[in-house]
Parts: sequence; C-alpha cells; structure tokens
Amino acid sequence: MSNTRIERDSMGELQVPEQALYGAQTQRAVDNFPISGQRMPAAFIRALILAKAAAAEANVELGQLSASQGKAIVDAAQGLLEGDYMQHFPVDIFQTGSGTSSNMNANEVLATLASRLLGEPVNPNDHVNCGQSSNDIIPTTIHVSAALTLHEQLLPALVHLVEVIERKAVQVHPFIKTGRTHLMDAMPVRMSQVLDGWAQQLKANIAHLQDLLPSLQALAQGGTAVGTGINAHPEFAARFSRQLSKLTQVQFTPGKNLFALIGSQDTAVTVSGQLKATAVSLMKIANDLRWMNSGPLAGLGEIELEGLQPGSSIMPGKVNPVIPEAVAMVAAQVIGNDSTITVAGQSGNFELNVMLPIIAQNLLGSIELLANSSRLLADKAIASFKVNEPKLKEALSRNPILVTALNPIIGYQKAAEIAKTAYRQGRPVIDVALELTDLPRSQLEVLLDPEKLTAGGV
Repeated sequence: MSNTRIERDSMGELQVPEQALYGAQTQRAVDNFPISGQRMPAAFIRALILAKAAAAEANVELGQLSASQGKAIVDAAQGLLEGDYMQHFPVDIFQTGSGTSSNMNANEVLATLASRLLGEPVNPNDHVNCGQSSNDIIPTTIHVSAALTLHEQLLPALVHLVEVIERKAVQVHPFIKTGRTHLMDAMPVRMSQVLDGWAQQLKANIAHLQDLLPSLQALAQGGTAVGTGINAHPEFAARFSRQLSKLTQVQFTPGKNLFALIGSQDTAVTVSGQLKATAVSLMKIANDLRWMNSGPLAGLGEIELEGLQPGSSIMPGKVNPVIPEAVAMVAAQVIGNDSTITVAGQSGNFELNVMLPIIAQNLLGSIELLANSSRLLADKAIASFKVNEPKLKEALSRNPILVTALNPIIGYQKAAEIAKTAYRQGRPVIDVALELTDLPRSQLEVLLDPEKLTAGGV
C-alpha cells in the first residue's frame, strides 16, 4: 500500500503508516490492543520523554553513548515536548502490564527523530533504551509523572482553594447560623467557623501529600529487568536522577531498594489513598454547600451560590448548584480510581508489577481531576456565594436547641421541657423559658445570645 512502509523487529516484518515516527513494536501494540481507544495520559508521556532525555545525558557522561548520539536523543526529546507529541503515542492503556509497548513507542519515536538529526542510525533498543528496561523505566515514569503533576497542578490548586476559603471566612465572620448534627438543628456556629473547618481539612490533605513526595521522588531507575541492574552502568541510577532533576527542577533520587520499586507499586497505592482522602474532603465541602444553598424557598436557603446556567429544561427560573455537584462526581471518580489502583497494586508478582499502565492512568487521572475541580470550587462557588442573613436569623430565633445553654442553671430535664414546648408551639425558646423558669428576660437574653454561644464554654 502506498501509504505504509515496511518495518522490521525481532518477530519479522509488518506495515506501519508511512508518516509515523514509531516503528514495528509500536504498530504491533496498536494491532494487538484495540481495547479502549484511550491513550496513556499526556503527563505520563511527557515524563517518559523527559526520562529518556535524562538517560541519554547520563549515558554520555558514563561513556555508554557518544556525545553526538546523546545530543541527538536529547534534542529529539525537547523537540517532541515543544509540539503535539501525543499524536505519536497511539498505544492503548490496556496493553502489556509492564508498559513495554509504551516504552518501545517512546524509544522508536525518539530513535527516528534522533536519526534524522544525527544523519546516521540511532537504535531504539541499543541507544535510546541504553541502561534501561521497561521494568524500571515505566515504574520510574509513574513516580516522575505523579510527582510533577502534584508539584505543578494539585498542590497549587489546593493551596488556592484554602486561600479562597480563608478570605471568604473573614468576609462571612459576622454571620451566625444554626449548626446541624445528624442534619438536625444544633447549637449555633459562625459561618467563619464552618469555613475554617473546611480550610483545615484541606491543609491536612496538603501536608499529607507533601509528606509523600520524597517517596514519589525516589526512583526505580537503574534496576533494569529484575532489580539487579543488569546491563546498566553502576553509576547510571545516580547520574540519571541528577540529570532528571536538572530537567524538571524537582529533586529526584535513586531508590534505596530497586527490587521493591520494581516488584511493587506500594508508593502509588499510598499516594492514591491520600488522593481519595482529599476527594472525601472535597465531597464534604461540596455537599455542605449544596445543603446550605438548598431552596430557595423550601430548603435551608442559608446561602445563594452564583447562578451559572439554567437548571432545568422544563422548569423556568430553576438554578442548580452545578459546581458542587461536579466536584462531588469528581470525588466519586477518584474513590473509584483508588479501588482500581488498590487491585492493581496487588499484581506485584515476584519481581514485577504487571498492571503498571492502569496504575498510571488512574493515579494521574485522580490528580488532574482533583486539581481542576478544586480551582472551580474555589472560584465559582466559594468565592462568589452570598449569605442570606434574614434566613439565618429566622432559623436561629426559632431554634429550641439554644436551651442547651440553660442546662448548667436549670438542669437537663427542665431544659428539655422548654425545648419541646417551644418546638410544639412554634414559639421562640426565650419566651417559653421566661414562662417555665424564674430567670428574668435580661438574663435569658444574655444566656441565649447566639453570638455568645458560638464561643463555647460555660
């Protein structure tokens, strides 16, 4: 066929699209795995290309590649990253469990480009893959891509969300609302106290993610096929990490035990667990916003979220809490991704985990989803909601649970009688307390002052 060319590998010949930068092994993977149509994540491919450049630099230093070969590979990698590189990486996520197909895809593409730059053949296996195995470069790429996306996307997004929440907390500090436990009326709280609670949840998640970065930045590179480092220079791991650190401005180091980093994916499982915890925090915040926004007439109606789009195809004027809903769905997806990663992490059979591509897909997917939704939650929900003060005051004035403040003076049983009477008669608790106790109104007004009650104490 005129639009294909013949390529050869150790298994023989086959046709490859004429303009494709990849070769026979990539084409075999395309033919063998027509499963999902989903490619490996762009963040993963970017990290893989960076790793190949770092490997070339290290191998030149160690005399394993000529300076011209190394420069051609590095220049090819930089050229790829400056363009639409994903078009050259067509391999499905659901492929060989080691990710060998994706590794060879990168090797073939870089070899093609480097050969053109150098004017002589650069071999995918002997040169681009020098000192490496799929079994260490793919686990390394999972760590590198996750570390970079945490540094560049998720952690900044979470910090931004915290900053927006804390600024909003200052704005809404004067407002006092009915607290709720079990979704039932409870003692009053300041709006700022609610938001400060959200901010602290997120700060804890940020701290936990930061604590995991050193483990993510410890790499399997240098272990090659099974962890022994066969065919890699003894100094390759250290030189590789140093070169990669220069390329990314993130400090990577050789792992302390390469057998552990190739045979297991425990770090990825741990990071995913913390991403799940972050998703749970976001879902709590999103659902609090949805409840407080419910109404506007038949719900709580404590706040009004920014109206972003019509909420119904049939009910005119309806506006829904679309951003919190989207964030809640993201949280559900991240929780599901974590289950997949957990199962995949169990597939570390002897010297290699064989579910590496799906771990990469779900780990990076969770990071990206959380980063994007955190910014939306900050900018299109929390920063812009308005407080409905009349609704807050109306609910507070009728809240029989305020009688809790009288417990130390009149006892739990008498306070319960006042609360039930106030609820049954639909009257303010202060009026009922005035009838059923000897306390003067002036004292009751002080004891039942919602602002005082938000400070706690006796």
